[in-house]
Amino acid sequence: MVPSNASIIDAPVSGGITAAAAGTLTFMCGGKESAFKRAEAVLKLMGINVFHCGSDDGMGQITKICNNLILGISMGAVSEGMNLGIKLGMDPQKLADIVNVSSGRCWSSDQYNPCPGVTLLDDKGQPKGIPSKNNYQGGFVVDLMRKDLDLALNAAKNKDIQANTPLGSAVSQLYDMIAQRGYGNKDFGFMYQFIKGTENLGEDTKSYGA
Repeated sequence: MVPSNASIIDAPVSGGITAAAAGTLTFMCGGKESAFKRAEAVLKLMGINVFHCGSDDGMGQITKICNNLILGISMGAVSEGMNLGIKLGMDPQKLADIVNVSSGRCWSSDQYNPCPGVTLLDDKGQPKGIPSKNNYQGGFVVDLMRKDLDLALNAAKNKDIQANTPLGSAVSQLYDMIAQRGYGNKDFGFMYQFIKGTENLGEDTKSYGA
């Protein structure tokens, strides 16, 4: 039984384990404005970006699945571009450094690069402990990405919506293939090793190369 004075919002987050530990999460909230205002101060203790996405229940979740649809696609693009550049002779670090100040820049590249040969620095100039540097352990696993992509694609197929998602559908199939090969518990940046065709090579040494 919900108390008569209780208010409910949905408030999914973005930012992953690193942002959760640092208290820098982004909250996407759906529900009545009055309920959001009651929750906002509490959520700001855990995050730096707290958004009211709309007054209808579920608007936070809608925002979350759209964000993760974009994220899943962008990780595929970064993985494909990094792999191509390295095979054409580019140094992975130099390629990433250039992309990250150019038009290909995105969160999957400059905050969470999936290539082990790329080192990203935090605000203090120290190497970030991103999953690609840790055998793709931790982070946001493939199976969770598959779940969010399924939610987005199913919402898009709703007869009242009918939104085209050709890129989302394609990348969803790739994540499904990764999971079918037994890597659903790896961070979703494992897409890079899958595209590279070396997903099996690091299992013995626990270290994937660039």
